Amino acid sequence: MRNHKLLQAAFVVLGLAVAVPQLFAQEDVIEKRQKLMKSNGADAKAIKGAVEQKDYATIETKAKDIAGNMDKVVDLFPKGSTSDKSRALPAIWEKWDEFSKQPAKVKKAANELADAAKAKDDAAISTKVKALGDACGSCHKNFRAEEKKG
Repeated sequence: MRNHKLLQAAFVVLGLAVAVPQLFAQEDVIEKRQKLMKSNGADAKAIKGAVEQKDYATIETKAKDIAGNMDKVVDLFPKGSTSDKSRALPAIWEKWDEFSKQPAKVKKAANELADAAKAKDDAAISTKVKALGDACGSCHKNFRAEEKKG
């Protein structure tokens, strides 16, 4: 009987040894993607201000930053990486093929905005800022939960 209890305890410890690191890794990836998305939000806000000031260098730099971040997005959403702290919807993994194409759309829009800024083309910048917002918004609308109030 004593050996049976020891064996049960060993399985519990082994189970915890496997589960706990995965939970910490999941929280880590959630924090990384939230940091990346907050960086994109800050860049988008900076772009808005730079458009008003006709600060083409800032528009170009921030658009390129967003484009570069898009290369990391898919890897920051491993299957099941959700928690109470995350606004990621299950639709991400249910519609993985659709979701995984979204970063390329955002990257394309961001690069086109950077090109318009480099050319100092105000009309194109206006169009491309809207296109970037639409690309970001499309993904958020379909794959991100509303912000919790309170």
